[in-house]
Amino acid sequence: MRVAFFNELDNFSIANKLSSEDIIKGISLDSRIGDWYNNPSFGFGGYCLPKDTAQLQSQFGEVPESLITATLQSNIKRKGYIASAIINLKPRVLGVYKLSMKINSDNSRSSSILDIISKLSEENIRILIYDPTINIKCTNYEKCNNLEEFKVKSDLILANRVDNHIADVSRKVFTRDLFGRD
Repeated sequence: MRVAFFNELDNFSIANKLSSEDIIKGISLDSRIGDWYNNPSFGFGGYCLPKDTAQLQSQFGEVPESLITATLQSNIKRKGYIASAIINLKPRVLGVYKLSMKINSDNSRSSSILDIISKLSEENIRILIYDPTINIKCTNYEKCNNLEEFKVKSDLILANRVDNHIADVSRKVFTRDLFGRD
């Protein structure tokens, strides 16, 4: 719910050309909310969280609930919103910098970026993936193992989380990683 909340604040900020960072910092000043795990992303994913949330939802049975369902729906909408934002930028070659959800992770199972890539591939956008930690066989995408070549070939670079390896091309990086953590 927390991830969905901050992602929706980010959607609102993008749509209204407001500073997501300033809004999130302001809300995080409330000690009941705090400034932990408030960094927007492309949506929650990974192996456990989506599966466990869906399982929790199914366990409610006849017990009234709306928040768990809304959290799952919010995550689906977030990925669609991010894909639409990228489509509107009209990149010819979209570079995808790492498939994992978190910094220093090699786990890309059920990563939100995979759903976004799937939506973008339907738009005839050439997709180039750079991720040295993951050995994937690409059918609809190209894999590039050379970071410098990847940066040159990409018109726009999609990065769920940023690190210093792409700092020199920050002008062409599309990310929602405002705080460099989580």
